[in-house]
Amino acid sequence: MANAPLSIRPIDSKADRKRFVDLPFRLYANDPNWVPPLKGEALGLITPAKNGWFSHAKAQLFLAERDGKVVGRISAHIDTLALEMDPAKGFGPGCGQFGLLDAEDGDIAKALIATAEGWLRDQGMTRVLGPISMSIWEEPGLLVEGFDHPPTIMMGHAKPEYRGWIEAAGYTQVKELLTYELDITKPFSPLLQRIIASGEKNPRIRIRNVDKTKFDEEAAIILTILNDAWSDNWGFVPLTPPEIKDVGVKLKPIVFNDLIRIAEVDGKPVAFMITLPDLNEAIMPLRGNLLPFGWAKLLLWLRRPRVKTMRVPLMGVLKELQSSRLASQLAFMMIEYIKQASVANYGATRGEIGWILEDNQGMRSIAEAIECTINKRYWIYGKTL
Repeated sequence: MANAPLSIRPIDSKADRKRFVDLPFRLYANDPNWVPPLKGEALGLITPAKNGWFSHAKAQLFLAERDGKVVGRISAHIDTLALEMDPAKGFGPGCGQFGLLDAEDGDIAKALIATAEGWLRDQGMTRVLGPISMSIWEEPGLLVEGFDHPPTIMMGHAKPEYRGWIEAAGYTQVKELLTYELDITKPFSPLLQRIIASGEKNPRIRIRNVDKTKFDEEAAIILTILNDAWSDNWGFVPLTPPEIKDVGVKLKPIVFNDLIRIAEVDGKPVAFMITLPDLNEAIMPLRGNLLPFGWAKLLLWLRRPRVKTMRVPLMGVLKELQSSRLASQLAFMMIEYIKQASVANYGATRGEIGWILEDNQGMRSIAEAIECTINKRYWIYGKTL
């Protein structure tokens, strides 16, 4: 079969999307650190009617086949909002993306990448970034360090050889994304404890839980802070209403009041921290299927998760406070309160923060101050077409 000709074709049918989703289950079958996604979620990601991202983006999926067997896959996509960005901040005019790359070998990967590039050129693109699967808010970057333990919720995994395959296709690193881990059972240093205690004595400061019964109102507060705090970040593309709706549906089951905090100063919301129990710990044994009994196991877990790891996917503070001592103080206070709740109420022992841009010195300083260590690195690559 290795001598059979390779064919690569664009796909759009429901049956082919299922084949697209099924391929990693075979390629990663012997990888103990790959987390099989729920197949319904994976299909929703690539189905325009089920993913709000497609309201401002388009994508073409490709399957590589040999002798009738699927041996590789890739997506090529264009985000119209990303095209409007300043190129110095990531995307910009003429910049398309590729993602969801998986292949049996380097030759197949090379052919898939070339096919994706060809589609992007035909769409008028002059530059490509990847892998980004499929939005910057989903799973950006290729794992290049940290293959020895599973990713947390909403983070990607890959085979070590993918790096060489992408670089052999002429790509160079554009940006590094980092995740940090820490032992959340250990107390903070005396200095940080004094900073937190000082904040607790400040009548202007209030750190509160979110109220899940007011989900839409709380989400609007967080989104307002996020859009301000992250607006100058590399790769930032504002979330649209359809995407916000999708995120709400996906994340609401794992939103817990004591794990998401909003910081107020003089009654004004100025910062937030979102922490999620690592859903990957619950879905990993399900092997992608909720039937016949997976749904019951997952529902039981969701009632009161008991997890090893908590992930902090998002933190933000209004730009007017960034680089101030108050911003750091608020961050340390939110981290401390969520850390305490994670251990006491969910049995967690480990935290993961990220991803964090390599040049985000403010967030990296906070991570280092609480004695985090880098546990995974992801690279986004770029190439001129």
